[in-house]
Amino acid sequence: MDTASVSAHAAAALPDFSGFLARIGAQVPAHCILTRVDQTRVYECDGLVLYRELPPVVVLPESEAQVIAVLRACRDFNVPVVPRGAGTGLSGGATPHPQGVVLGLAKLNRIIRLDPLSCTAVVGPGVRNLAISEAAAAHGLYYAPDPSSQIACSIGGNVAENSGGVHCLKYGLTVHNVLRIRMVTIEGDVVELGGEAPDAPGLNLLQAFIGSEGMLGLVTEVTVRLIPRPQLAQVVMASFPSVELAGEGVTRLIADGIIPAGLELMDKRAVHMVEPFVQAGYDLDAEAILLCESDGTPDEVAEEIARVETLLRDVGASRLQVSASEAERLKFWAGRKNAFPAAGRISPDYYCMDGTIPRRHLGKVLAAITQMETRFGLRCSNVFHAGDGNLHPLILFDANQPDEVERAEAFGAAILELCVQVGGTITGEHGVGIEKINQMCTQFTREELDAFSAFKRAFDPYGLLNPLKLIPTLVRCAEYGKMHVHQGQLRFPDIPRF
Repeated sequence: MDTASVSAHAAAALPDFSGFLARIGAQVPAHCILTRVDQTRVYECDGLVLYRELPPVVVLPESEAQVIAVLRACRDFNVPVVPRGAGTGLSGGATPHPQGVVLGLAKLNRIIRLDPLSCTAVVGPGVRNLAISEAAAAHGLYYAPDPSSQIACSIGGNVAENSGGVHCLKYGLTVHNVLRIRMVTIEGDVVELGGEAPDAPGLNLLQAFIGSEGMLGLVTEVTVRLIPRPQLAQVVMASFPSVELAGEGVTRLIADGIIPAGLELMDKRAVHMVEPFVQAGYDLDAEAILLCESDGTPDEVAEEIARVETLLRDVGASRLQVSASEAERLKFWAGRKNAFPAAGRISPDYYCMDGTIPRRHLGKVLAAITQMETRFGLRCSNVFHAGDGNLHPLILFDANQPDEVERAEAFGAAILELCVQVGGTITGEHGVGIEKINQMCTQFTREELDAFSAFKRAFDPYGLLNPLKLIPTLVRCAEYGKMHVHQGQLRFPDIPRF
């Protein structure tokens, strides 16, 4: 589309919802279009409940053709569109636009094809993460990325956020396990990125799309890589007298060439929060617990477990326990995976942060977070994907108490800025969404943000796909005090500023 047409679109008045509803009502079944407040209220936020907005319209298409019809109507009527999966996201990425439509993809939930010979599965974006592994289990296969919300989160949402999980250290994030996506642009065009061959022709747009948080297009089909289930998996649960020593254990394991299937760290508060909830057998006297999983053949596992025990004992582990059965292994992991719901036992509300730092700074950052507890007057429980430095501090607060929400947000912002200061990044797997958009101004320069905006414009020249998320405007950065807008000039004046 030419620049004049795009500018006219951006300058249009408020969306014409009457015309929009009439248009999609002719192409989408009535039961898939929600407009009553009692229907739309449940879509006002995702897992980050700090940000809420009642959507004017929610559309739940049942086919790709209906997705295309809705997106074309959004383009023609200048209606912003916010994609939504299962709503388990934790960065406000699915927060509705006050003048837009929420386009939920939960009904596109078919496993279209599962091929055990090629070790692939083709699924709709609404398929639950865990459902893929459940379907592949009969063939001795599974889908490796396993976020804590895998029982509920959808593969489309995983693609949007580039989700990870406790096994991402060895087996990679979503981006490493997706071979192809089929997506629909704001123009209503169907585009396929990637492929099942080892390499696809043209630019590698697949990896750029994964993690783009619904700002480039809507996924309607995903081809994922399946891997064989290991013959055996065991977990070493190591107790440490300090978080710093546990962090040293993580650094030493990786330096020694050991790449565990999973490597997770929990501090004492997290352990005390989780143990009564799950009864995983955690050491309540430890200042930190490290979970290190080895998988493979029995001989491979035995050799690696022995190396891990020796190394962690040398670092200073006060107690070591190896899972004696598959049930015990799952129990150890159940404690870690239930850290978030367990927070509800000790606090009315919690705010889960997500940043990534170099592993060598684990101890330093944890010590700084402890000091921040005093500064902000709030408690914080820490759990980590320790192997890749992905932090998940849980800030505990009470939304009913005056100013605790503001203090929790300020606490989270300080943690993110600390991650950047030590050479890390503001997100590992939860995405930017609304939550971290100010910190994008801290991490990236104006020129880098210009490049991000230009890339989005190539896919979405109208600025209608999940607007005001992920990429901050230069005005926002100027207001945040992290970037100057030179001579009042903005490079992309037709992109919405607020």
